[in-house]
Amino acid sequence: MTHLPLLSLEPYYKIVLWGGERIAALKDEASAGPTVGESWEVSDLEGRESVVVGGEYGGRTLRDVMEEHAEEILGPRLFRIYGKRFPLLVKLIDASDNLSIQVHPDDYLASSRHGSVGKTELWYTLRTLPGSYIYSGLQSTTTPERLRQHISDGTVEDLLAKFYPRHGDFFYIPAGRIHSIGAGTLLLEVQQPSDITYRIYDYKRLDLNGNPRELHTELALDAIDFRVHEDYMRHFEPVVNREIVLKECPYFTVTVINVLSKFSLPVARYNSFRVLVATSGSGVVTDDMGRSVELKQGHTILVPASTRRIQISPTAGELEVLTAYIQ
Repeated sequence: MTHLPLLSLEPYYKIVLWGGERIAALKDEASAGPTVGESWEVSDLEGRESVVVGGEYGGRTLRDVMEEHAEEILGPRLFRIYGKRFPLLVKLIDASDNLSIQVHPDDYLASSRHGSVGKTELWYTLRTLPGSYIYSGLQSTTTPERLRQHISDGTVEDLLAKFYPRHGDFFYIPAGRIHSIGAGTLLLEVQQPSDITYRIYDYKRLDLNGNPRELHTELALDAIDFRVHEDYMRHFEPVVNREIVLKECPYFTVTVINVLSKFSLPVARYNSFRVLVATSGSGVVTDDMGRSVELKQGHTILVPASTRRIQISPTAGELEVLTAYIQ
């Protein structure tokens, strides 16, 4: 196999009604517009692909590189499962206004209805404003009939578990869990590569054409998990120069590393790619061939599975890196 270099990625920016300008501020870049709600850091979804920056693959989309080097990027094990499609979607999300209350379908529903994979995701909180909140799951077990009535009455929020997150809080959102991101929240999302969302309630907002945004109540009622769970929010306490696992599930493993001095991270051990996102600070990442790329705050690197080991070196103070891969 070709020993691919580290791939620095330029995201696809998504303009939405509820977006803001804090993604550009996090990246220390010029604003891409006043309503950028999502930065798709790692994506090979058609028309919304991230693009390689610099090096021999510079200017090519992730999908294009996957067509040519999928096995080197994913590793033989994941290549047998996913073929030439990248199996994760990694985003930055800036909620300047409340997102809709929504739910995502699981693999079965997504496949049967849309010919797609489902959407299980994890949120890692980066920045919040006073009063910022997140809805994740239900306060108490309910029924489709009761939920339908609250949707009709505009009181669905009364049923939801509400949290006021801070940096380091994270939320596992399996398919079927009702949820919403409140205004003032900036977070990092790791998810299955799907863009299927069922809106349940949208605060009577209008779209850019002045029409009420579409709701998907009936589709959502078939997708929702009506039970109560205990894992709605968890908190991460950093440990310097140690990799901490936030969540392992069949779709992804997400970890955080707070690097104060040089940190060596094995890649080949897991026979998987690694996505690295600098959530604070900056540094340099060097592969086992001695090739280095800069990793700045808010930016992303894709480490191919053909890489045996990387070294992460902060350039000033402490560097926090979130990583994602598939066990």
